[in-house]
Amino acid sequence: MSQAVTVPGNSDSHSAPNAGPTRLPYPSTVVKGKILWVYAIPFIIMHLAALLIFVPYFFSWTGVALFLFGINFFGQLGIPICYHRQLTHKSFRTPKWVERCFVINALCCAQDTPAKWVAWHRIHHNHSDHQEDPHSPFVNFFWSHIGWLLVENRGTHDIAAYHRYARDILSDPFYLFLEKHRWVWATIYLAHALLFFWGGFGIGYAWGGMETAWQMAWSCTIWGIVARTVYVWHITWAVNSLTHLFGYRNYCTDEGSRNNWFVAVITGGEGWHNNHHFDQASCTVQHRWWEFDLNYYFIKVMEKLGLATNIIPPKHLRWAGRKVTTVNEGGTPLEEIDAPKQPSAAEESETVEAV
Repeated sequence: MSQAVTVPGNSDSHSAPNAGPTRLPYPSTVVKGKILWVYAIPFIIMHLAALLIFVPYFFSWTGVALFLFGINFFGQLGIPICYHRQLTHKSFRTPKWVERCFVINALCCAQDTPAKWVAWHRIHHNHSDHQEDPHSPFVNFFWSHIGWLLVENRGTHDIAAYHRYARDILSDPFYLFLEKHRWVWATIYLAHALLFFWGGFGIGYAWGGMETAWQMAWSCTIWGIVARTVYVWHITWAVNSLTHLFGYRNYCTDEGSRNNWFVAVITGGEGWHNNHHFDQASCTVQHRWWEFDLNYYFIKVMEKLGLATNIIPPKHLRWAGRKVTTVNEGGTPLEEIDAPKQPSAAEESETVEAV
């Protein structure tokens, strides 16, 4: 029921017209000229430090392996799978202990707290490629990619917005604690960085003594922490920027979302963005056989292991007009009901609400 990947009745993916304005003003809630140094300074430091990967002293194959491992273990599990599909769109469920482990992974990506990330993304869906969208590339490319994080925006850095768009997240005591005590998530990030540093030190000492220990410690930190964090930042931001400018459209949505194969490859499937905007609730963005959605298949593996339930199928299956079994949070069947009738064309074209 939750594993169909081809959308029937959608014969020409390239026939969907372009959408979205050619140019937008900044969101009305932006305070121009007021830089958020709490974001800007770490961004500058991390980008400069990431350049050290080009210094031979900091290179090691162990560091490269940790870089690749971290992209998947922290980046994929934390951001697109947990923050995006699970927390923002509720497209699947896990036991709380699994969910919170994924959140800790996300915190190790330095992309802020769950409530903020979820609120910002839901605001984006509510106003996508309209003026109040926090990061539309129709303002300019730099703005959508990173600029929106660097200036004060009273629409996104506001407790009322968090309660409006992420009330469900803040109702969880752990996530509320993270929001009230920002030093906690920063401590989690620094703790995992120290783990990489001293782990590399130990490996290096075992291989070649004290001199090798220091070199390996810094290599593991620069590659496994700094470069990986910066890389995951940019592939996340690429979804905001590139996939609203470049690619093809399967669906006529009221914004500029596009399917971009390059972004899909580097993010495990998030680049099939027009598919996602058409059907935000679905756990998969694979609407054609070749639009491979690695993140979805990882969630399906979790389902086989009993770690994921309530996986929301694509829209055309949700409206298939057949018997479906409702389940409770633990996955126990409750009752068999008739699925809703097929919607009208007007209803089907509406964007699914983010909440």
